[in-house]
Amino acid sequence: MKRAFRAVTLCGASMGVLLASAPAVAQEDAATEDAERVYDAVIVTAQKRAQDIVDVGATINAIGAGDIQERRIEQVTDFVNQLANVDVKDNSPGILPVISIRGVGLNDFSATNNPAAGVYVDEVYLSSLALLNTDFFDLERLEALRGPQGTLYGRNSTAGAINIISARPNFDGPSGRVAAGYGNYQTADLEAAFNAPVSDTLAVRLSGKYINQGEGFFYDTSENSDVGQRDVLLGRFQALWTPTSNFQALFKLEGQRVRSEVGAGEFFGALPNGSAVCPGSPQCTDFLGYSDPDTDPYRGDWSVDPAYDVDQIAATLRLEADLGGVTVTSITGYLDFERQWGAETDGGPFRQTDFIETDDIQQFSQEVRLSGEAGKAAWIAGVFYSTDDVVGQYDGNLQDLFNTTYLTLWDQTSTSAAVFGNVDYALTDTLTLVAGLRYTSEEKSNRGSDMDLVSLAPGSGLSLAPFGTPPLTLASINDTIDDTNWSWKLGANWTPADDSLIYASISQGTKSGGFFSGVATNSGQLQPYDPETLLAYEVGAKRRAGAYDLSGSVFYYDYQDVQTFIRDDSGGLPIQRLGNVDEATIFGADLTASFRPASLQGLTLSASLGLLDTELGAFTSSAGLIPAGKELPNAPEVSGTLGAEYEHSVSSDWTLRLQGEGRYADAMFNDSLNDPLIASDAYWTYNGRIILSNVDGWSVSLWGRNLADERYVTQGVNNLALGYGYRVYGAPRTYGVSVGREF
Repeated sequence: MKRAFRAVTLCGASMGVLLASAPAVAQEDAATEDAERVYDAVIVTAQKRAQDIVDVGATINAIGAGDIQERRIEQVTDFVNQLANVDVKDNSPGILPVISIRGVGLNDFSATNNPAAGVYVDEVYLSSLALLNTDFFDLERLEALRGPQGTLYGRNSTAGAINIISARPNFDGPSGRVAAGYGNYQTADLEAAFNAPVSDTLAVRLSGKYINQGEGFFYDTSENSDVGQRDVLLGRFQALWTPTSNFQALFKLEGQRVRSEVGAGEFFGALPNGSAVCPGSPQCTDFLGYSDPDTDPYRGDWSVDPAYDVDQIAATLRLEADLGGVTVTSITGYLDFERQWGAETDGGPFRQTDFIETDDIQQFSQEVRLSGEAGKAAWIAGVFYSTDDVVGQYDGNLQDLFNTTYLTLWDQTSTSAAVFGNVDYALTDTLTLVAGLRYTSEEKSNRGSDMDLVSLAPGSGLSLAPFGTPPLTLASINDTIDDTNWSWKLGANWTPADDSLIYASISQGTKSGGFFSGVATNSGQLQPYDPETLLAYEVGAKRRAGAYDLSGSVFYYDYQDVQTFIRDDSGGLPIQRLGNVDEATIFGADLTASFRPASLQGLTLSASLGLLDTELGAFTSSAGLIPAGKELPNAPEVSGTLGAEYEHSVSSDWTLRLQGEGRYADAMFNDSLNDPLIASDAYWTYNGRIILSNVDGWSVSLWGRNLADERYVTQGVNNLALGYGYRVYGAPRTYGVSVGREF
């Protein structure tokens, strides 16, 4: 409660400053109405229409194409890692990202599950966690919205939404960009984009990217070779057709091919006495005697093939027609994704709990919406439909620990349909009321099983049976669940002056239930988990004027039936599976500021601060009744960023820019039990760039990430009941040079 009070006090004070300054600034704006503003408008489409970011009554961050390129934001993790109150962790090194916004995020690794922070690519929802590992290229903008987005967005966005918007074809003439780079770990990349009008009504855009990392971050001492190489090829074709001024059709076809490798976590063991944990010590072993005496988290002995192979193709068709007062928009999306990768879940050289996972995902979605203005109201209404099928399996090798192999199968089909509407009504010239409503019906069916391929007899479970005995089905499920729910939002936006906003909102979002698809040893562990519901209260303020840009918000979340991982040993073998915790509460605050001092032209300073106080209700796990008061996973109490950029003309043709930023995350837990063995300590990371560019479009940059080579934990698994555990670490220091030209 003290932390919550601190959050409320801080942002309350900042909003008070904004309110107090509004009248004076309004007079100043009136006197200089025609003067050029220091900060230009930032246009976003977070509410399904083009708006200046300062006019959006929500906490939102956006970054444009130029900054995406210069900051080398290449994956969704690179983007959200630059935001306060947002955490991203990899369940395995470099893959399986879990995005948590304000402490809300599904702590899962399964392809069958939907992320709590919805990720949308050109307005198409990505239905599976497996789809979040794509690399960025040729983008127009990235947007991040905090808080439940249930009314205007497709599915399950209780935490927030990440919008990825591709650069579109245009009719401005032939143009494009080419860039190449080289960095440590033998990393080379090449990116190109070309835009061309074919006629007065047709324009096309071709773009692509190739990444080759010849040396991995990790080193396998048993194989005497590095692990973590990357080979990624991406391509996109777009065609924009505008036969009349009232109609346009945009078609996009894109694909990716990945032939890379996955790293592994840092081992820790349970012996000699079954409870002492001493990572980095030769006396600390698993049940088979393995130890990892060095303290290097990127060095170990592993037994799984690290190959990570992906093939994906996706198509989107966006149609828009102005019918005179009403705009009709249709968005059709299709995606076909296949993946195979190895999971080293025991962290050592023995075949204890090694898995090869295969996933095949197909999804289709269709959204149609109408929008327009009627008097004082701006409105949107529409329907949404989607279906996705996720088929996959784990091939488990447990020979050295249990003298068996294992097979987990799943085949999950989901269908979602919704109708929604939103209206902004101008009650006065400065006060607008907001109301939104969405009804969703969703059905999920799952057929799955877990089989011990070598066992003694039915009922024996995993055992030390001789090879050749018949397979035994330990767990199975063939079930269907139905969820129907309402999401809604009520809010008010007050604009006391130009480029100012004070807003308040109450909103509810829901994430549907689902099925756990991991390893289980009895059918009860595969039973579905329930939907979760989040009721959010938020008050915020924004102000852009002269040399500064400031925004702040405070919020309170009432979180019910929280989906999270719990431990379960009901089948004899302890597992982590998805379940529900009855309730949780979250207090917090967000504050962002940027400043361009008049005394030093070319300098921009920026900062953000996030504060969180989270508390889980009581729940039951394999350890018994867990009392209320545990913190939510991936929810640091304090997080923040600092940034600086200095731009200076070195000649009439050349400009030099120096950029740097740091990100801080407080200590946090990585599971709902708040296990200290797999928790993350507080850490800072720093990035920097030196960029030289000229008027002809050429640019040369030197860049570095994690410049202090900070070693920080992003995830962990405690399987001491089986003799081991491991921790996953973020990427080490990387650096390089890139050269590009826009034309």
